[in-house]
Amino acid sequence: MLQHEKLTLQHKIGQMVMCGFESRVPDEQIETLITKYKLGNVIYFRRNLDTPLQVFRLSSKLQELAEKEVGIPLLISIDQEGGMVNRTHEGVVGMPGNMTLGALWDPQAAYDSAYVSAEELRAIGINMNFAPCLDVNNNPDNPVIGVRSYGETTELVSKLGVEAMKGYQDGGVAATIKHFPGHGDTQADSHHALPLIPHPARRLRELELVPFQKAINAGADAVMSAHVIFPALEPEHLPSTLSRQVMTRLLREEMGFDGVITTDCLEMKAIDDHYGVAEGAVKAIEAGVDLVLVSHTLTKQVAAIGAILQALESGRLTEERIDESVDRILRLKQKLKLERDSLSEERVRRTVGTLKHQKLAERLYERSITVVKDEGLLPLDKQAKTLAVWTEVRTGTEIDEVIAQQGTLGAYLSERMGNVQEIRIGTEPTDDERQKVLEAASLAEQIIFVSYNASFVPQQLGLIKSLEEVRDRFIVIAGRNPFDLKDLPTVKTFVACYENRPMAMQAAAKVLTGETAPTGRLPVSITADYPIGSCC
Repeated sequence: MLQHEKLTLQHKIGQMVMCGFESRVPDEQIETLITKYKLGNVIYFRRNLDTPLQVFRLSSKLQELAEKEVGIPLLISIDQEGGMVNRTHEGVVGMPGNMTLGALWDPQAAYDSAYVSAEELRAIGINMNFAPCLDVNNNPDNPVIGVRSYGETTELVSKLGVEAMKGYQDGGVAATIKHFPGHGDTQADSHHALPLIPHPARRLRELELVPFQKAINAGADAVMSAHVIFPALEPEHLPSTLSRQVMTRLLREEMGFDGVITTDCLEMKAIDDHYGVAEGAVKAIEAGVDLVLVSHTLTKQVAAIGAILQALESGRLTEERIDESVDRILRLKQKLKLERDSLSEERVRRTVGTLKHQKLAERLYERSITVVKDEGLLPLDKQAKTLAVWTEVRTGTEIDEVIAQQGTLGAYLSERMGNVQEIRIGTEPTDDERQKVLEAASLAEQIIFVSYNASFVPQQLGLIKSLEEVRDRFIVIAGRNPFDLKDLPTVKTFVACYENRPMAMQAAAKVLTGETAPTGRLPVSITADYPIGSCC
């Protein structure tokens, strides 16, 4: 592995930048970045991924190009948190998300899930995961974290998060703990705005920072910064990503982290709208960040690289400062043994999507289903005429990229009982969808509604309340945030699944029909009547 002394300035800058691109094959965008700008790191999104063999071949071609043009292997990263944040789809086993695992209260389950995910990722050429998420979810109105958190206490998040981190790293993938110093108590999404957390420094050290410190002490490879303002830590109100007080004095000096610090994507509006990507890249490096992430736009990627070079030429950044970061990045690549990676199509076939991995995921999902309350409606009457309302996510976000849902709750119920009608609606149901559901409900004997963050969507919440008036035998299944229950106090039966992925819905169907007993417990408090740890 090369040391920084042997690299040109362009090569050094390339090692400090990570970029995404648009295609499922090496396209002009990524070839230009690697060939002309000596890019050292790549991030994949769903747009890049199809089958495991396709991803493996893409990774192999990119590594071959990097070896030829740069001489140093690429970090190839992904956001594969599990559950609702899974970039891979066909062929790769989708492991549970964090809150699903939180409902198990089992650190070993978090480790096993992460280890399996890492094995499969490494086999297809992905060597860095932007996970686990160590944000403490103590704000039910948080629009961006929610079920991406393990739960609402530092103890639960720390225990599960540290084990997940170890699982990823033992499985051969660099783990990235995020979003430092904490994104769990915001009411704005940094993809669209610049959130501010007003709590005093003492509160932050007693809550938000605890899981990060424990993970750092346990040997975290990398930390991802949050585009969030913490006035108690940064008096000039800079977002943490751009704050030397946070990135260097707190994270490096006080908390003792000497691994790789990466930004979240600088194209997020929290940075781009207020500073611009190019200036954001320079300010992040000034703050102490090692790796700047520019995920999408070629012009902004090139601008960031150019701005770093210009800052070096002007003396704003020193080469000594650059060398510190390059050494950390090269050290991580050496730890991952990328130059000796034994990737092969045979390894993909042997490792990815195995029955053993699928069975583990199924067991974890089955253990997570949480019956929060039940006034005698479970198990379902298998002979009754049943309406299942499926809330379908039709538009994506920067975090949850839409995929075709192959297994809905209605489909899994139909395998276990007769006379099931399923109606699909959008997360914001239209008047026509509402009318169709209410007409079908009037003919049904029991109704199951799979909600999707209904507490954020008045149209969805209103339809649920209308259905509650139609039939006494009415059950709500939370297909994402369990906090939907706080706005539905009179619902007789409420089941938390924490995500609407096929394995979660299959596990829910088993519980609803009495095939399995529910064992999950809430990892968050919903109301005073349903505190953390609750189950029926």
